[in-house]
Amino acid sequence: MRVFTGIAASPGIVVGRLKLVDRQRLSVTEYPIGADAAAAEIIRLKVAIETTRAALESLRADLDGTTCDDHLFIIDTHLLILADERLFVETASIIETGLINAEGALNRTLQKYRSTFEAIEDAYLRERINDVETVIEKILRTMTGENHDVIEPEEGQTVIAAHEITPADILQMDRSHIIGLVTEIGGRTSHASILARAFQLPAVAGVEGITSLLLDGAPVIVDGFEGTVTVNPERATFLDSLQRKRRYEYREFELLKIKDLPAETLDGYRMQLKGNVEIPEEGVSVLNYGGTGVGLYRTEILFMNRREMPEEEEQFLTYASMQMAVAPHPLTIRTLDAGGDKLLDGMPHLTEQNPALGVRAIRLSLNMRDEFKKQLRAILRVSSLGTVRIMFPMISGLDELRRAKALLEECKSELALAGVPFDRHIQAGIMIEIPSAVLMADLLAPEADFFSIGTNDLIQYTLAVDRSNEHLAEFFQPLHPAVLRSLRRVVEAAHTAGIDACICGEMAGDPLYLPILLGLGFDELSMGSASIPRVKHILRRCTRAQAIVIVAACSTFSTAAEVESYLKGEITSHFAESFD
Repeated sequence: MRVFTGIAASPGIVVGRLKLVDRQRLSVTEYPIGADAAAAEIIRLKVAIETTRAALESLRADLDGTTCDDHLFIIDTHLLILADERLFVETASIIETGLINAEGALNRTLQKYRSTFEAIEDAYLRERINDVETVIEKILRTMTGENHDVIEPEEGQTVIAAHEITPADILQMDRSHIIGLVTEIGGRTSHASILARAFQLPAVAGVEGITSLLLDGAPVIVDGFEGTVTVNPERATFLDSLQRKRRYEYREFELLKIKDLPAETLDGYRMQLKGNVEIPEEGVSVLNYGGTGVGLYRTEILFMNRREMPEEEEQFLTYASMQMAVAPHPLTIRTLDAGGDKLLDGMPHLTEQNPALGVRAIRLSLNMRDEFKKQLRAILRVSSLGTVRIMFPMISGLDELRRAKALLEECKSELALAGVPFDRHIQAGIMIEIPSAVLMADLLAPEADFFSIGTNDLIQYTLAVDRSNEHLAEFFQPLHPAVLRSLRRVVEAAHTAGIDACICGEMAGDPLYLPILLGLGFDELSMGSASIPRVKHILRRCTRAQAIVIVAACSTFSTAAEVESYLKGEITSHFAESFD
C-alpha cells in the first residue's frame, strides 16, 4: 500500500482502478536560427495559432447543445487568449531579436507570463496561468504534430491519473466510466478542478510523481476531502474508505433533499444563502446546490492576460451570460477588484513597496474613469435582463463612495439619452473590508444600498496578518474579539439605516461560524456553492434565539482561542452529526 498526498480539488471518495494517461508537457528545444530564417519561423507561429484556434472552435461547436453546454465558457476563455494579439506579437519579437526557433520563443513568452502570475496573491487569479499554459501547450503540439488523443476509460470504474488534465480533456472524455481524477500539477481553483466539481468527479491535484511509477491498473482510493490517493489499499483501509464513502454519499443525498426549502430557522428567521462565482458554470452549480442567487461575482478574470482592457460590449455579453446562468435569481456584480497583487496587463502598473495598501480596487477604478464607466455601463445594461446589484470593493470612506456613485449616475444619464434600457433603481452597495469602513459604517450606511463584508481582507487588515503567509497562519483568527466586534458594529449600522448586512468571505461558508453570524443578525451569506446545503441544514435546525445567546457568551471572552473552544462545545452539543 502507498499513500500519496496532494490538494483536495473536488470532494468525494471513490474506489476504482488507476489508468495512467500521457499528458506530459512537451519538452521544448530552443536552438539558434539565421536571420534569413526568422520570417519563416514567424509564419510557422502564426499558422499554429490559427490552426489551434480553428480546432478549439470546432470542439466548441461539437459540444454545443450537449451535457457540456453549461461549461463552454472555459473554451471561450482559451479562445480569448488565442485572440490576444500580444501572444503573437511578443513571441514574434523574440524570434526576430533573439534569432531562435518559434517553439523556443513561445516557451520564453510563457516563462514571462509565469513570472507575472506567480506574484499574484489571490489563489484563483494566480492559477489562471493554467489556462495560458494549456493554450500555449496546444500551440506547441500543433507545431510538432504531437496532439493528444481523447482520454478513453477502461471498462468498469476508472480513475484517470495524468501529469495534467485540461478542461477540454474533461469535456471530451466519456464520463460514464470515469469516477475520479488525479493530477501532478494544478490546484483547487484551476478550471479543471472547477469542472471536476461541476461534474461531481472527486479529484486530487498536485500529487507529484504518481505518473512516473508503474501503477497502471492498480486498485486505488481517491479521497477528495483529505487530498489523498491510496494505491493498493490494505483491507482495513479499503473498508474504512468504503464506509466513509457511503456515509458521505448518504449525507449529501440527505442534504440535497432540502435544497429547495427556505433557509429559515425553527423560529422563523430567514437568511439568503447565495454563491460566490467567477465564471458562468459556477452559477449553474449555485442553483443546483439550492442557492438563491449570486452574492459575489468576481469580474477580475475578464481583465487578465490581455493587452487591452475589455470593451463595454464584451463585458456586457460576459455579465449577461452569468445573469442567464442564475436567472431568475439576483446577481451581485463586484466592480474590478484589481491592482496590488492582481496585476492586469491592460493597465498601467505602478511600482509600489506595499501593493496590499496601494492603488487597488475602487482606488484604481476611480483613477481610470473611462474604463470604470465601461464596466458600470455594461452592468447597468445587464440589469435590464433581471435583478442585478452593483458592489464597490475596498471602500474606505464617504469620498470614494460618492465619487463612485457620481460616475454611476453619469452612466445612467448616458444610457438614458441613448435609449438603452436599464434598471433605474439598481442597488449599489459596498464591501466592508478595512477598519476605516467599520469605524465609519454608521456614516456609510445611509448612502449605500447594502453592506457586504469581505471577511478575508477584513481579518487581514484588522489583525495586520498577511493571509498568504504560511508562517502567520496561527494569527489569522476569524474569531478574534476585534473581528467579532467589527462584525457587530457593521450589522448594527446597516440595520439602523434599513439596509441589508451580508457576508461574502470565507466565514460565510464555514458551518462553525453560522451561530455567530445568525446571532449577529446577518441577512445574507454568500459562499462556495458546495457549502450551501450544509449551512442550510444547520440553519434549519436551530433558532435565532439560541444563536443570540451564543453570541452574547462569545462577546465575554478575551481571546480567539476561548471563543473557538466555547463555540465548538456548543456546536458539538447541538449539531454533532452535522459535522461528521
